[in-house]
Amino acid sequence: MSLDVLTTENAEEKSAVVLNDVKAKFGFVPNLMGVFAHSPEALKGYLTLGELVDQTSLSPTERQIVLLGVSEENNCAYCIAAHSTISSMQGIDADVVNAVRENRAIADIKLEGLRRFTKAVVSKRGFVSDEDIREFESVGYTKKNVLEVILATAMKTLSNYTNHIAKTPLDEAFEPARWKATAA
Repeated sequence: MSLDVLTTENAEEKSAVVLNDVKAKFGFVPNLMGVFAHSPEALKGYLTLGELVDQTSLSPTERQIVLLGVSEENNCAYCIAAHSTISSMQGIDADVVNAVRENRAIADIKLEGLRRFTKAVVSKRGFVSDEDIREFESVGYTKKNVLEVILATAMKTLSNYTNHIAKTPLDEAFEPARWKATAA
């Protein structure tokens, strides 16, 4: 089963209003938002989580490392392409983005610690070890950052799983950053 991409014309009113806001903010309605429109609560929930992630103490680069890292670990081609595009628009170092996309070490020790911790959170389904947390903190992160990574992981897991079920088609805007997921 897949979920089709709704538009402002065929989504229920509560979702259509939110889709109009998304279009006003981004200039278009990404297909993922059109899929989320099947449930206005899921659509609003995802957008609200995104706003909260943007308010964390993590820098834009650090936020994108987490969002890309979760998506890479969850094999979400749609989100990898979308966040690679967003990273480029934000001026984030392409070497950092490519390292996460390719599941390889980032040259910067602190950012690599973030990538590794994010991967551990997702692959261990939150059952990270005390050693995982010590390693994360040893490169300059805090307990607050542990929770911020979990918040961003929740946000991306919502979109990753939705994309898996919906088989969300990639938007033209994200096509240059297309990513080939590994076999699930």
